Amino acid sequence: MIPFKLHRLCTIMKPEEGNEFEVEGVLNPAVTRGPDGKLYLFPRLVAKNNYSRIGIAKVLFNDAGDPVGVERLGVVLEPEADYEKRPNGGGGCEDPRITYVEPVEHYIMTYTAYGPHGPRIAMARSKDLFTWERMGLIGYTLYKPLDFNNVDDKDASFFPIALPSPHHHTSIAMLHRPLFPDSIPEETVKRGEYRNIDKNKESIWISYFNLKEGKDTSLQNAKFTSHHCLANPVYSWENLKIGGGAPPILTKHGWLIIYHGVQKHENCTKDDPKYSYSAGVMILSEKEPQKILYRSTKPVLFPDLPEEKIGTVGNVVFPTGTDRRDDIGQPNRIDVYYGMADDRIGVAKMTVPESLPEN
Repeated sequence: MIPFKLHRLCTIMKPEEGNEFEVEGVLNPAVTRGPDGKLYLFPRLVAKNNYSRIGIAKVLFNDAGDPVGVERLGVVLEPEADYEKRPNGGGGCEDPRITYVEPVEHYIMTYTAYGPHGPRIAMARSKDLFTWERMGLIGYTLYKPLDFNNVDDKDASFFPIALPSPHHHTSIAMLHRPLFPDSIPEETVKRGEYRNIDKNKESIWISYFNLKEGKDTSLQNAKFTSHHCLANPVYSWENLKIGGGAPPILTKHGWLIIYHGVQKHENCTKDDPKYSYSAGVMILSEKEPQKILYRSTKPVLFPDLPEEKIGTVGNVVFPTGTDRRDDIGQPNRIDVYYGMADDRIGVAKMTVPESLPEN
């Protein structure tokens, strides 16, 4: 038995017929509870030529408490800022994650802004989930010779509470996935089995923003520092790379991270590259988030359904949102929302075990 294994519930959202905003897919949603206690989904809506917006929808539940569908409520972000628009007329507000960050008393959305310099992490904030204020691109201090400001970056999410940095500063911590040159699966999958692997460049990183004293603390113009390579590829199901998934959620064992791994298939060739995205679990220390307490040796969810194997990008399950089911008195139940083959959105559930298994 695989601990934390996910059990599929349904395909909760697929492209709406006749909706020009969704002709190339709905995928990779942020998920969060609003001030009203309702659950809201923020899907990436992909129009013609991969032009992406971020929508909002209310999740609908049946009498048993399981999610069964959505009510579309509109669009909250579309490419408007220079860093979201490309010179050819394209643009992208992609793959959001949302966390209510207690120290700044706002919902913070991190999303991929696909602009003139490639994918970068941008922020927006909201009090009510319906009105969002852009906060610009995330900034970084230098890490040794590396300047993260000039590196493509994706898959960012915040921890919800203040945490100590490695230097013991009270901070806001962020997970992210720098896309260093020569670390993109679409390219590395074409190389031989003995390709040179720089694991720091195919990994999940954690960075910190040191909080100021007082109530005027803000993430506006924040620069993240104390960069640390949290986890790199270890197991066969993630032999090309790993990256962030849903935002961290606190459980009795520590911070639960649902992340993604990319596997190169055995029958892959340079002319016929084959790889797949699956989901795994990490538990991080509650007080020292850069410390991994548990990591799944096998995927907890992998492409199996036809809708996960065939789509805009086949063989992909891509977790981006979680919902702890306190609303129905089941805090050990976690619903996980994920992209299916870059085309539609699925939801699955897991139960947090009583104790952590040994790796």
